[in-house]
Amino acid sequence: MNNLSYKKILLLLFVILIATGSAHAQIFHKNPEKQLFGKSHRKAPKVREPRTVLKAKKKQEVNARKLDKQYVKFVKQSQKRSIDIQTPEVQSRMKQNKKEYASRDKHHKKKVRSSTKRAGKKYSLMINLVDKYLYNT
Repeated sequence: MNNLSYKKILLLLFVILIATGSAHAQIFHKNPEKQLFGKSHRKAPKVREPRTVLKAKKKQEVNARKLDKQYVKFVKQSQKRSIDIQTPEVQSRMKQNKKEYASRDKHHKKKVRSSTKRAGKKYSLMINLVDKYLYNT
């Protein structure tokens, strides 16, 4: 009887070991097709567009660039005309305002650039002093 119970316990342990081993094997190989057939190394095929499509896109880009140039030209002419129709005093004031804005914008861009650089800490003190001197803020 003692011998029979040892055989049953041994058989039970053996079955448990086999069951847990197969369970671990299934965890690591989730996709059985991948395990059977291996990885797929197919590349996606390159699709070439027809010549007519390429030509149409190129033509569209050329037209877009042409429109952009025309728009810039129109804006410059409009600005020039708006200055030309003013009196000489207003023209001089507009030019002065433009210069002041350009200098402020240049200073602001320089400040942003230096604050974002690694060496920004070195120059930020100097820019703050210049700001205080120029703008009294």
